Amino acid sequence: MNNTNNQSLPSKNLLIFLKEEFSLNDQAITLAIKHSNLESAPFPIVLWNFGLITIEQYQVLLDWIIDNEYI
Repeated sequence: MNNTNNQSLPSKNLLIFLKEEFSLNDQAITLAIKHSNLESAPFPIVLWNFGLITIEQYQVLLDWIIDNEYI
């Protein structure tokens, strides 16, 4: 299996948003980034799957990404 890092790192603005809006700490964010890369899974999905954000926060996050990151 290829473990190439295909996932891009979250932007600085996204990290600030996660810390300010959801009170996520650096350890939680680092864990989610690591698993997002290991599993080639979208970062927001990993945040939710690991219980770091609620489903409601997940929707807020997706809305923020659409409005700010131009996915």
